[in-house]
Amino acid sequence: MTARILDGKALAAKIQNELADEIIEFIENNAVDPTLCAVLVGEDPASEIYIRNKRKACDKVGMESRLHRLPSDVSQEEMLKLITRLNKDNEVHGILVQLPLPPQIDTTRILCAVSPHKDVDAFHPENVGRLVQGRPRFLPCTPYGIQELLIREGIETAGRHAVVVGRSDIVGKPLANMLLQHGRGADCTVTVCHSRTADLGAITRQADILIAAVGRPQMITAEMVKPGATVIDVGINRTAAGVVGDVDFASVREVAGAITPVPGGVGPLTITMLLKNTLRAAAEAVG
Repeated sequence: MTARILDGKALAAKIQNELADEIIEFIENNAVDPTLCAVLVGEDPASEIYIRNKRKACDKVGMESRLHRLPSDVSQEEMLKLITRLNKDNEVHGILVQLPLPPQIDTTRILCAVSPHKDVDAFHPENVGRLVQGRPRFLPCTPYGIQELLIREGIETAGRHAVVVGRSDIVGKPLANMLLQHGRGADCTVTVCHSRTADLGAITRQADILIAAVGRPQMITAEMVKPGATVIDVGINRTAAGVVGDVDFASVREVAGAITPVPGGVGPLTITMLLKNTLRAAAEAVG
């Protein structure tokens, strides 16, 4: 058996086409341009690429984008002042703080300073709390993309055992919460594994849906996967052999029922869901 490839890049393009139509209608009805503002500190090459891709995606769907560049030695006070100005700017609907931030900046304090109504990454404690309660304002972008992929690819989730490998605040924890909730792309029985999990393979082999989000190249091997399982690879690891995921794709695709590739799987959906959140923020702002 060779797994069906879950093409996140193609799905992202489809959703962006839908978004483009929704944005045209929104602008016609409200005379407001949905606007995403990114804050970039320093000149980290990976961050530069991420920001460039996000701005291209904004252009594709007809969304306004702004970029505030700050030097790598910017003070926390200056950065907080900028966030305050953006919070008060009625023409800005979504604020994206590109991570990582330099060591003199308290990342948690900066993310908490972003208005929860403009927090399109869904990092603010208020938005995290709303997610846990099952009444989210925004869904975190990578988990949102994964859930949308499961829904649109017809992957049954209700009653299935989902195993999430990784407990980060960005992917593992919010995704586990989303899969636990009632509704489409959810109603799973969820297990979260991490660096202290004993006999990881014994647990991952129970998964009907296995999500790898740990940042360790090709750590999930074929022996760790239940035959026919759906495998979602969130990892993006740069190695001497090129970019690889957290899953050993070549071997696992011979066991799994469906699998995401790296690149071209979850990554394009993350940016797309950021745009969906920004449109929602703009709709909330106009009432």
